[in-house]
Amino acid sequence: MTDRMTPFANLPVACLRNPQARRDLAYDDQPQQWLSLSGTAAAWAELHQWSNYQPTPLRSLPEIATDLDLDQIWYKDESDRFGLGSFKALGGAYAVFRQLVDYVQTATGQTDLTAADLLSGRYRELTQAVTVTTATDGNHGRSVAWGAQQFGCRCVIYLHAGVSAGREAAIAAYGAEMVRVAGNYDDSVRQAAEDAQAHGWILVSDTAHPGNTTIPSVVMQGYTVMVAEVFDQLPPDQLPTHVFVQAGVGGLAAAVCAYLWERWGRDRPTTIVVEPDRAACVYATAQQGKLVTLEGDQDTLMACLSSGHTSTIAWDILRHSSDWFITIPDEAAVLTMQHLAHPRSPIVGGESGVASLAGLLTVGQRSDLRQQLGLTTTSRVLTFGTEGATDPEIYQKLINRSALHI
Repeated sequence: MTDRMTPFANLPVACLRNPQARRDLAYDDQPQQWLSLSGTAAAWAELHQWSNYQPTPLRSLPEIATDLDLDQIWYKDESDRFGLGSFKALGGAYAVFRQLVDYVQTATGQTDLTAADLLSGRYRELTQAVTVTTATDGNHGRSVAWGAQQFGCRCVIYLHAGVSAGREAAIAAYGAEMVRVAGNYDDSVRQAAEDAQAHGWILVSDTAHPGNTTIPSVVMQGYTVMVAEVFDQLPPDQLPTHVFVQAGVGGLAAAVCAYLWERWGRDRPTTIVVEPDRAACVYATAQQGKLVTLEGDQDTLMACLSSGHTSTIAWDILRHSSDWFITIPDEAAVLTMQHLAHPRSPIVGGESGVASLAGLLTVGQRSDLRQQLGLTTTSRVLTFGTEGATDPEIYQKLINRSALHI
């Protein structure tokens, strides 16, 4: 361990082996109705046609790998996805597009509509009669609002009390109407769902619950495009042995695990799901072996991972496909942001965006946890940098430097 890694050594970390993990199970019909490799291919084919689509970089972190005595570390850098600053751009906007296509096709009898058809304005009279809505900690709402602006419908976004003014302004810039809700993220989710039901709006939620699975599964299917990009970018003889991925409601983690499970089956990498210790609903669910709702305050600096309730679809996938669940303190995220911003090879990583790498840096200091997770000198680890400086003011405060100067 180098001196640069020393600050991580004394941070508290909880680590739980998944008692329900089953490598002998095939990727069966139930997960496939929500997420599939064929669905990934369809989402990729559509998103590739969007004018500003570019695969995001897969960055190698050789110095950190040396510090941790690992063979390789990769960081999928989503800090400039569609100019929105996070992987969420792949999910919410794609789901808005899919909902509007279904609406227009039903109204007109047209088939095989594309993004170009909607962007042309030909169906604007129809789409502007549609309202989409969602609750958000920031990034998902920004994606939904951007998709609504792109494809010509009204958008209403619900924010809980803890969402920063900077993230609110970033969403409002895409023309969305903003509604503040007292309480936490789960309170805003409930209010958005109630108002959508009352007004006949389309709820573009990234959290599934009984009776609400179709649209969240489309959101998650969009996320799998990011995973497919990774394995298109990796050398074929350099596949990861371990994958660290962050969780809020669990949608991203489940999208990653579903892709790995269906593509490689029992030979998939060891998967570790990382959460903030103040909002670890997936960890608690794994501990209890059933869906758990956290009570009280889930306030964490990793704001886009703050949730007290796990998505039902996510848990149905994660309960058999994820190998480990860990929790980390907010300090781990800040240290990781600072580490990435070092002048050697600077990378802009936001508070929630660095969580998976922060999990690796934290457990990487403990010989007992390394042994349990099978981290050795030959390990190749994939992490996901899911956001950049989505709130530049918070980023500058934590790093003491503007993201523009990194």
